Amino acid sequence: MDAVAFGGPRGTLPSRLPVRELARATVAVAALAAAELAAARRGGGTPPAVRVDDGAVATAFLSERHLRVDGRAATTFAPLSRFWRTRDGWVRTHANYPHHRVRLTEALGLPLTDSGEALVGRTAAELALRDAEELQETITAAGGLAVAVRSAAAWAAHPQGAAVARRPLLTLERIADGPVRTLPPDPGAPAEGLRVLDLTRVIAGPVATRTLGLLGADVLRLDPPGIPESQDAHNDTGFGKRSAVLDLAHRADRAAFEELLARADVVVTGYRPGALDRHGLSPEALAERRPGLVIGQLSAWGTDGPWAGRRGFDSLVQAACGIAVTEAAPDGTPGALPAQALDHGTGYLLAAAVLRAVTEQRTTGGTRLARLSLARTAHWLTSDLTRDEDGPGAADAYEPGPWLTEAGGPLGRVRYALPPVHVEGAPRDWSKLPARWGTDAPEWS
Repeated sequence: MDAVAFGGPRGTLPSRLPVRELARATVAVAALAAAELAAARRGGGTPPAVRVDDGAVATAFLSERHLRVDGRAATTFAPLSRFWRTRDGWVRTHANYPHHRVRLTEALGLPLTDSGEALVGRTAAELALRDAEELQETITAAGGLAVAVRSAAAWAAHPQGAAVARRPLLTLERIADGPVRTLPPDPGAPAEGLRVLDLTRVIAGPVATRTLGLLGADVLRLDPPGIPESQDAHNDTGFGKRSAVLDLAHRADRAAFEELLARADVVVTGYRPGALDRHGLSPEALAERRPGLVIGQLSAWGTDGPWAGRRGFDSLVQAACGIAVTEAAPDGTPGALPAQALDHGTGYLLAAAVLRAVTEQRTTGGTRLARLSLARTAHWLTSDLTRDEDGPGAADAYEPGPWLTEAGGPLGRVRYALPPVHVEGAPRDWSKLPARWGTDAPEWS
């Protein structure tokens, strides 16, 4: 990437897989897309300079671990979100949300009254008596989240692994007609003037919209009232945006949503494929109601294959696709990447796709659809990326301090990771700190 200046400490995000390379590349393409949009809005010419600092990138990819609110660290994984031994191998479960914990324990026939170490012990004992594949299917059928831990070879032979491998890293296509995009020239920030509806949760999608908010977009996150978001998760990804709750099954809330959509430029969704279609939020339905929209779709497993409709998280994708085996401990216990790199990396790729779509719309119009998945990012990491060799003794001491800052906000005193997307002339920090989830008015600024 000759258009990008790289620097910073070497040897960050150490792993058997090229995680540092994935991280710096995804941040770089987001910054490049922002620079290209800024240049287009200024009438052309050389895009502003882009710099990627490996220290800033590594710190941002671990942002949820560095976050402090009045000195308190965030809770990242619940006790039932972990690897478990089974009769024939290992299984990985995810139960950070209360409704997923209930579905997991019900699928296993465990008492809902159990908690703490007693629940962990009962869960371990039950899982140890059963096979990983059977557990995966039983828990999934009950609405819970679990995958059998597989090697890379086993995943490649699996129908879902094969389906993922056939897809490109991301797709960005014109799906319908739409007007040529007009935005005020010479903005103070590349995405200034864009209105973004954020229908995403957890990390990947919110990282994308957090990045768009950094670059000047008006980002409004919308969630249903029946599935509250973790406040700790929102504390990390709620920078640069506002957050409201709407029930699309309720007439008044639906009317409010349609008013927001009528003025939106971008809609980003992070639910499994088809989950929002019953609310009239398929790409085709959105394109019909709002020609010229940019739609970003993010999922765990992609839109093809037998798992396309399944829920998933970064940790589950790592377990299914061979990463956990590649990163295993010497005793064979499955391991993990040094960061939730599939989430963060896919988030920056999604932000890049949205920005590139807006730039293309300035000359050719159209309604654009970008599709990405955590599983396809994992395939890129495990199959296509190569490690940059810095030479013997190249690893530098890395401390996150230079890329952390503190500020007072609605939640108290917040320590957080600075954004890694650096474009000359663009903001270097967010204009808004996170507030309480779901408490903003569902309206544009």
